[in-house]
Amino acid sequence: MSAPATAPAPRSPEPTVRRDHASAAWRLRDRIGLGFAWLLGLLFCAITSAIVIYLLVQGIKYVRPELFVTHPAAGFSERETGGFLDPLVGTFLVGLMAMGIALPLGLAIGVWLSEFGRPFPLARMAESTIEMIAGTPSIVLALFGTLIFQSPALGFLSRSVGGLVFGRSFFAAATVLSFVALPLVVASVREGLQAIPGHVREASYAVGKTKATTTRRILLPAARPSVITGALLGFGRVIGDTAIIVILLGATLRFDGVGSTPVLSTLRGTGGTLTTYIFQNAPTGEGNQPAKAYAAAFVLLMLVLVLNVGADVVGRKGKALRWS
Repeated sequence: MSAPATAPAPRSPEPTVRRDHASAAWRLRDRIGLGFAWLLGLLFCAITSAIVIYLLVQGIKYVRPELFVTHPAAGFSERETGGFLDPLVGTFLVGLMAMGIALPLGLAIGVWLSEFGRPFPLARMAESTIEMIAGTPSIVLALFGTLIFQSPALGFLSRSVGGLVFGRSFFAAATVLSFVALPLVVASVREGLQAIPGHVREASYAVGKTKATTTRRILLPAARPSVITGALLGFGRVIGDTAIIVILLGATLRFDGVGSTPVLSTLRGTGGTLTTYIFQNAPTGEGNQPAKAYAAAFVLLMLVLVLNVGADVVGRKGKALRWS
């Protein structure tokens, strides 16, 4: 005769209370972290808005049309010191020269890293170098540029007296400033190329196109908004630099050319930009003309805002592109 079946032992109830308490504690910590993040974000926006509004209010009071067409001069009163025509022209000149170097170089590096990446060790080394340049202070780049452009071999790019090369010129400043804009251009080009789906490349290869032709005819035109965005951001970064301009351009009030050739003499000589003009005319500067410093800061701020808005608009149009 078989033994009667034993009933299964009752299972102990799961500690649901403790689990619910732990999840509630995590939810509380999440709320605290989210609130702290919102607080920091709002604080950052408030500080940025305060700086922008203050410069706009102070600058617009002192901006006058004659400041844009008058050369700066040494003097004690505001009427004697003129305007900021030379620094304004110098800002655009050094910015265009720097981007003339950074844009094609950054475009080539970005395409190589995204589409080819061979040889692999060299590509990884180049990628690390770009990241290192992005984090290098501009004063360090300026000191490095001084060592390079004061060499006798590059004396034809700047002023030299008795074999002594000064190394200060638009050529020197623009070359070093191109390294400031290079990481932004490379990052934007790589982002634009990586956003293109792989089937676009495969379709081009299927009809017999080479990788170089696919990159030139299909990928680069599709990534044009990202390239433009990188160029605008790089230009805005270049015109806002001060250390490189002071060390490699001389930060003079007016253009001081070298030689008699009209354009080449200016590029080989010294000059200044709006950033150095603001630095010199600040209350703690040598010029001590706060009104003109605020006016120049207003103009520079407007240039940077326009460039950033333009980059944002172009970037949004690029993201609006949808691949089927």
